[in-house]
Order: sequence, then structure tokens, then C-alpha cells
Amino acid sequence: MSESAVRAAIAALRAGRPIRIDGPCPTAVLAVETATQELLDLLDPEHEARLLISGERAAALNLANERDAADPRSPVVLGHANWLDAATALAIADPGRDLDRAPTGPLHPVAADCLVTAGAAIDLARSAGLLPALWLLDAKAAQLDVSVDEIERPPSVEILARAKLPLDDMPPTQIVAFRASDDGQEHVALVVGAFGGTPPLVRLHSECLTGDVFGSLKCDCGPQLKEALHIIGANGGGVLFYLRQEGRGIGLANKIRAYSLQDRGLDTVDANQRLGFADDEREYGHAAAMLLALGIHTVRLLTNNPNKVAGLEAAGIRVAERVPHHMPANPHNADYLATKRKKSGHLLG
Repeated sequence: MSESAVRAAIAALRAGRPIRIDGPCPTAVLAVETATQELLDLLDPEHEARLLISGERAAALNLANERDAADPRSPVVLGHANWLDAATALAIADPGRDLDRAPTGPLHPVAADCLVTAGAAIDLARSAGLLPALWLLDAKAAQLDVSVDEIERPPSVEILARAKLPLDDMPPTQIVAFRASDDGQEHVALVVGAFGGTPPLVRLHSECLTGDVFGSLKCDCGPQLKEALHIIGANGGGVLFYLRQEGRGIGLANKIRAYSLQDRGLDTVDANQRLGFADDEREYGHAAAMLLALGIHTVRLLTNNPNKVAGLEAAGIRVAERVPHHMPANPHNADYLATKRKKSGHLLG
């Protein structure tokens, strides 16, 4: 029941429908990005709805002092105002409109009634690939329920299918398809060769449509993917996980929004934060569950990112060794790689 509730809630938010989050302070929420003014008028006839935004987006709007000082990611609630309608709320939530929208305000930040419920709502919007901004409505405005516990429960995975996948100049390889229990995303693993009794060489690769498929030079994802397979093959075997965590976990549309902000001069970290996200929204519970489903408890991890090591170990996987995975820079991604090193802690030499 919990699995279907979270998936249904994500689908509802994407479709512009309200959901009720049950917890310490039950409330109904409606995603700003997909809400229509007609539905908002129907659900909130007295026009009392408030706006919930992430702590990062609040900081971008110079509302940082209104956040919980102990947790800079604490969501912020903007009190209702007569001028606050669906179009204006979207202009507040979407940084791509920051330079185009007319002056908005005054904004009236207020304390969230319950940070637990507010945080769960923001997490659910992020899982849906939406901007982290939601209308707060009366709990009776929604029929579909999902609890805070269900949203925050560690994910599990199920193996859906596996098959042989012959690859050029590679040992015998199988592809294994998984489905996540929480958001229903489908991830895959390439099990390459045989790795005997030693910890297998493992690469966690986050999906990157622009780099992996189209060969974008803005990042190093495509070359990393190809070189990781080459290294695993030359090592005699291992596993490459292809995780549906586009744009460091913010989703494809938001990644393109971040690209647009980078065109205006922001780096990758600043662009993500202006959108209302953390530098890196990825989590590695799915990867850990996939490893355990394959009977793997200890790995040698092919990565430059210490957060991947920490994430796997926090989820119960032992990392026996971190194996560096450096790629040469090009004129288009040199600044991107420098930002990875300086702001995101990647070990790039």
C-alpha cells in the first residue's frame, strides 16, 4: 500500500492534482508548476492558500534570514496575499523568470506549521521532478493520501528481468532491470564478466541524456560512462549501475532550466540552488538496494565523488576501496570540472 501511495502521489502532483500529506500536521498540497488558476479557485474559494518554497529558493529570493538557522534547507512559507495567484506563484518559483517578471511583493515569510510535513512535501515535489514549490491548502481539499512515513521510508527494489547483452570488446555481460518501490523508477545494472571472490569493481552512473546520448561537451558524463565500461572490462568484470538520477537528481526539465541559468553566467552549483535544490540531490539508497539484490555487500567503487562512498556506506554497503576515475577536460567543461572540485568536493587531482 505504501509503495502505491507514494507513486500515486507523485503522479498526482505531475498531473496538477492535490494530495494530502498525513503526519504531525496533515495538509493538502498542490504543485505550483502544474497547478491551474481554475483548480486553485475551486480548491481554495476563500483565497487563503499559502506558498511553500524550499530553503534554497528562499535564499535566492533573499529570504534566507527567515529560515531555520539550524537547518539552511528548512522550507519557507509565504503568507497569502491578494496578488498571489497561480501565474505569480510560478514566477516566484521559477528562476528562469527572475529577470523577466515585474517586481513582486511584499513577500511575507512565516514559520511553517510543521517542518516535518513541509519537508516531506518538498521532497515529494523533488521526486516528481518538479520545482520545489507547492500551494498549501486545507487538508480536506484532497482525496489522495500519503503519509510522511511513506515518503521518508528507505526504498527497496525488485528485479524485473535480466538478459544477455553483448557489448563490443567486453567480457560476457548481462543487463538487469530493477524497479524502485518508492517512485517506480526503473534502473539497470550491467553485470560484466566474473569477479570471483574479490569485491567487484562498481560504477554508479547517473543518467545524463545530454552527455550519454547526445555527446554534450558541457559535462564529462558521456566519456565517464564509456571509460568506466572499458575499465570494468579490462579488470575482468564488475557492475555498472545506470541510475535514473538525471541532473544530479533534479530531473531532466530542471536540468535544462539549470543549463539556461548557466548560459546567464551561473555555475552548476549556483544554478541548482537558484532553482531551489541542493548542489546534489542524489541519494544512493536505490543503488545499495540493487547491490544487495545482486548479493553484493562489499565493493571497490570507481568514483571521484566522496559523497557516493558515504552514501553507499550509510545504506549498508561496505566500500573497500575508492578507485579514481579521472577524465580530461575540454574547453566547454573546464569550469564545470573546476566547480566540481572546488564546491562539490570531487577529488579531481
